[in-house]
Amino acid sequence: MSDNWVIRKRPARLECRLVFSDYEETRDFLDRAAELAERENYFPDMSFGRTHVCLTLRPQDEAEEVTDELWRYAHLVDALVPTVPPTK
Repeated sequence: MSDNWVIRKRPARLECRLVFSDYEETRDFLDRAAELAERENYFPDMSFGRTHVCLTLRPQDEAEEVTDELWRYAHLVDALVPTVPPTK
């Protein structure tokens, strides 16, 4: 799991901001995130700019705590983020 996710308590949710190198990378992530949402039948709140995407995951059952299902979905989102080799 990436360190991008922040737990919020009122209301319960997970939030993250992902930064990409260019618009093409952002768009590619958004396309894959849309496919994930359709496949999982879970649609997170998303906003985006040219090189970033902000996501909010909320429990579907209005739980008062972040659920294991949200963490599972966060892990699936993390898997969509391209890995960039470290710069020298």
